[in-house]
Amino acid sequence: MRDFSTAIRLDPSEQHFRLPGPRQGLSLFLRFLLAVNRVFQPRRAVLYVHGATFPSALSIAHRFDGKSWRDALGEAGYDVWGLDFYGFGHSDRYPEMEHPARDNPPLCVAQDAAKQIEVAVRFILAHQNIEKVSIISHSWGSMPASIFAAAHPALIDRLVLFAPIARRAPRRYETPPAFPAWRIVTSEDQWNRFIEDVPAHEQPVLSRVHFEEWSKLYLDSDPDSRSRDPFGVKTPLGPFSEILEAWHGSLAYDPAAVRAPVAIIRGEWDGLIPDDDPRWLFDAFTQAPVKRDIKISRGTHLMHLEAMRSALWRESIGFLHGDDVAALPT
Repeated sequence: MRDFSTAIRLDPSEQHFRLPGPRQGLSLFLRFLLAVNRVFQPRRAVLYVHGATFPSALSIAHRFDGKSWRDALGEAGYDVWGLDFYGFGHSDRYPEMEHPARDNPPLCVAQDAAKQIEVAVRFILAHQNIEKVSIISHSWGSMPASIFAAAHPALIDRLVLFAPIARRAPRRYETPPAFPAWRIVTSEDQWNRFIEDVPAHEQPVLSRVHFEEWSKLYLDSDPDSRSRDPFGVKTPLGPFSEILEAWHGSLAYDPAAVRAPVAIIRGEWDGLIPDDDPRWLFDAFTQAPVKRDIKISRGTHLMHLEAMRSALWRESIGFLHGDDVAALPT
């Protein structure tokens, strides 16, 4: 099996940890950056949970023009952790990824990923001697994050669901397609996904220069990516399969089981999330004591990499501060 243990530090102060994961013999990778401004006592930590195709280094920790979402959180007083699921970034690959894709079912489904989150959270709480952690998730990552939050309410402070996938009504006479264990995702696949939702008459929200810089690092996340034609990253397909299942009536978790404060944050041009989706999801979090549904203009499903990313950062930080809890009656 390929060795994914070596990771470049994205900041001189960044720390790396390898943890034994829930699957015997496979380890998980965590990156950690202490807050720049230590304004909270006790300390407050955020765990970032990535989506279907790229890991933490390319999302919350990636710096455009010298600054990342992680940096903004650190300036606001939060210690920030990033988890790579099995099959992504610097975590170990599933052994099934060495076999033909059609030999196994989709890898890294939400229930499996939620167990990986639990390992990471329990390590974070012990390492920092704190009682709770907040989670920021992207896209499909909202599924394992919400499964974990529902199962372990005492360990969760707040839950930010950025561009979350929601359940849609079952499609009559139609079932979701079957997926293999993994597939190759190319840089061109990513570029097309990044630009496809921007209306034709609007200015781009991601520059090609920024993308080319990001794309090189994306290919670096798989040591074999440049040996393929075309270049591409081997990617588990559990997330894709569960997105399609949700759109055919079967969401991987029950939002009503989540009892933490929840914020749904999405972009105006998110083609994967029409307005009915967050409306349904907002209503479905019936036990969340605080809920927000935040829509940001000129953003797509990949807004954390786009021109409106600073607005996303501000909204997430504002919600994490927890100033929206109503006073108890006297």
